Amino acid sequence: MGKISETDLILNKDGSVYHLNLLPHQIADTIIAVGDPNRVDQVSQHFTEIEFEMNKREFITHTGKFNNKRITVISTGIGTDNIEIFLTELDALVNVDLKTREPKTKKKKLRIIRVGTSGAIQEDIPTGTFIASDYAIGFDNLMQFYSLPQTDYEKMLANNIQQHTQLSFTPYVVKGSESLLKTFSSAHGFKIGNTITAPGFYAPQGRTVRIETKYPKLLEELTYFHHAESNFWLTNFEMETAGYYALGRMLQHECISLNAIIANRVKNQFAKNAHQVVDDLIVKTLNLL
Repeated sequence: MGKISETDLILNKDGSVYHLNLLPHQIADTIIAVGDPNRVDQVSQHFTEIEFEMNKREFITHTGKFNNKRITVISTGIGTDNIEIFLTELDALVNVDLKTREPKTKKKKLRIIRVGTSGAIQEDIPTGTFIASDYAIGFDNLMQFYSLPQTDYEKMLANNIQQHTQLSFTPYVVKGSESLLKTFSSAHGFKIGNTITAPGFYAPQGRTVRIETKYPKLLEELTYFHHAESNFWLTNFEMETAGYYALGRMLQHECISLNAIIANRVKNQFAKNAHQVVDDLIVKTLNLL
């Protein structure tokens, strides 16, 4: 691959990447990603020092230290479209020479940990649970524009989910980082789950307010989906994980999604202490890095 054009990779006047407004030395190799910009402070308040801050659109960045480990926390906003911007520009920061616009010969691998909120779709997953996503199931269309390599098992699951739910499209299925899943394991208080990434908060997650949904039994069908041979169940809904896992695979970064369960969709229960649940997950994450 040769020189990357000025319109394929847009840089600001100071040489920083366009949306994140960051330069390579301003990020750590370990990055915590949060959806809500207000959650950046909720993470960095635990740092012993903050060396750098940047605010640009919904992308807020703090880089500092926790237990002498350099960590960056960045907010992404909601949805896999934002995750594409986030991961593409992060990768450019470490794997593209921004002055020559040429990919570096030696590639750097980032560790990217999503810390977010989610709703459980199994009755036996109470609010307050922490889920580490093993597989992500993408209901969004981002991978229609990429050639995502998938295993036979992932393709089989995708086809089975489509047939079971009678969706008019086939989702994509992709596994997260095996090494990070060992860090955030059941031994450390995480439930290992399989996460559905939806392209919306309401109908794509089986919610109805004033508009009837095309798939009125979607939540029920996803709750009862089961691949018996591998004992594969779907555990929760959110809106970014599949984007992390798919792009992470293609860009060769280690990505894991950690989910604070603040709602149980089957029981129609919402956590009364949602902020504390998220803060507990943040502290646990920082201590395990």
